[in-house]
Amino acid sequence: MIKQTFDFPARLRLKKPIQFKSVFDLPTRSTDKYFTVLARKNELDFPRLGLAIAKKNIKNSTDRNKIKRMIRESFRTEQHLLGAIDFVVLTRYQTGDVTVERLKVSLKKHWQNLQKKCVLY
Repeated sequence: MIKQTFDFPARLRLKKPIQFKSVFDLPTRSTDKYFTVLARKNELDFPRLGLAIAKKNIKNSTDRNKIKRMIRESFRTEQHLLGAIDFVVLTRYQTGDVTVERLKVSLKKHWQNLQKKCVLY
């Protein structure tokens, strides 16, 4: 039996501008009033995550950091179900005004929705 680990090593992160650009060029989108999540299949055998959290939408740095931690945690727990897809999560204006639980439910729907859409393409 293969043991699944739920860590979040550096290889699961989008870090370089060219990695973000590849997702922004031809994305599959999922949007609600809290997040816009862009996705694109990658040539690897694991998913990767990039964050684009704008100061314009969430003014307070502690709120931005809390949301980033929550997004990473959601991705970390769902990573084994996502396949070889690169994700970029963008926040919307209403994101800072809701509970963490509501944001987690929203992200879970985005992960499932985009995983299904990207399998089709």
